[in-house]
Amino acid sequence: MGWYEKFTRWTEQHRFAVDATGAAALALFVVAASAAEGNYLHAALWFALALCVPLAWRRTQPVPSVVAVYGVALVQILVDQTASVASVITVPIALYSVTVNGPRWAHRTAIGTGLAGVVAASVLMSDHGIGYAATARQATALTIFGGVVLLAVWAFGLVRRSRRETIDALRDRAERLEVERDQQARLATSAERTRIARELHDIVAHSLSVMIAQADGGRYAAATDPTAPERSLTTIAETGRAALADMRRILGVLRAEGPEDDVPSVPGGVAPASRGSAPAVARGGGAVAPAPTAPTALAPQPSVEGLEALVEQVRASGPRVSLVRVGTPRQLPPGAALTIFRVAQEALTNVLKHAGPSPHVTVVLRWDRDAVVLDVQDDGRGAAATSDSAGYGLLGMRERAAVFGGTVTTGPRPGGGYRVHLELPSRLPDAGLSAAGPPPDPDVAAPVESGT
Repeated sequence: MGWYEKFTRWTEQHRFAVDATGAAALALFVVAASAAEGNYLHAALWFALALCVPLAWRRTQPVPSVVAVYGVALVQILVDQTASVASVITVPIALYSVTVNGPRWAHRTAIGTGLAGVVAASVLMSDHGIGYAATARQATALTIFGGVVLLAVWAFGLVRRSRRETIDALRDRAERLEVERDQQARLATSAERTRIARELHDIVAHSLSVMIAQADGGRYAAATDPTAPERSLTTIAETGRAALADMRRILGVLRAEGPEDDVPSVPGGVAPASRGSAPAVARGGGAVAPAPTAPTALAPQPSVEGLEALVEQVRASGPRVSLVRVGTPRQLPPGAALTIFRVAQEALTNVLKHAGPSPHVTVVLRWDRDAVVLDVQDDGRGAAATSDSAGYGLLGMRERAAVFGGTVTTGPRPGGGYRVHLELPSRLPDAGLSAAGPPPDPDVAAPVESGT
């Protein structure tokens, strides 16, 4: 900011002090000039002071200031029939001030009364001329000169007023944009917190449920199978390691910079099998082959392709889970694919927590013509389970689906058990569907089932 901008800002902040100082300096000048005006020395001095004093409020109180200046100038014309140096200077200043700082009606009234005053003053002053011709010429000249001066001052004031209003409008717009920017930043922060909370909930809740189920299964199977605890501990370690890698990847966005996590992870959040480790153990003692590992921590987000590994992981913890795919798969946006996976993960986690021992679970992924449907049903006792209202799993599922215009329906099944039904529209705003043509007819494709 230059010195002129700083000086202008300072004068705007101290209007009365600056205007009072200027009025005092102008009063000294006009009083000295009025001393040479002739026979009315005493009256001219008082009129000069009366014309200058109201200018101290020309910006803080522009309307009273211009009324006072015009009134004193009119009285002086009526008394002296002359225009003093003070009135010639102060009247344009008062007109300019009310044009820039006063309301519209005030400056329009000021220019109208000012022009009328110029005509009246010209007529009164020309009465001192010699002969009719001299009087007419003097009145015309004084009227033209005074009118041009006042109109020029008024026009300059209008330009200054327009510039001032434009600057004020731009300043107000900039302030509102700053407020809107801050609000958008707060909303974005809140949305990101909610997203991270959902991801952490899904990862932690699912991983802990699998670990608890494996620990219980290993403990129960230890009486008949001495190697069961070892297999259960191996699966628990792999699940915890995968959950830790997923949490590091999610929380990494909260750091400005830092070294990359070197903990391996896999799509779908399924625990990687360490080299030489034993296969995962089921509650009933059955072994399940470990899921393939991913090379780095920069693995993509889970997708519908990870449902197979997810089902295998849950099946290893006891429930009899079947995965059924109906229709021809189509390409979905990463966010929509992640939503399908997370909803399935949360539904299967609830099965581990509430369905009871060895429930039968069916996971159906159906590709309809205009929708993608995920249906998770079990025949356990989850419908009768009580809730402490402390979980956010169902709320998170609904929030994820709502982002893509989908719906989630949950509730007990007729005859027992529980059901989670997700439906997402196929053609999403950012969906990367194939551009080759319309989606294939899902009735043509044969179902593909992964049995228990």
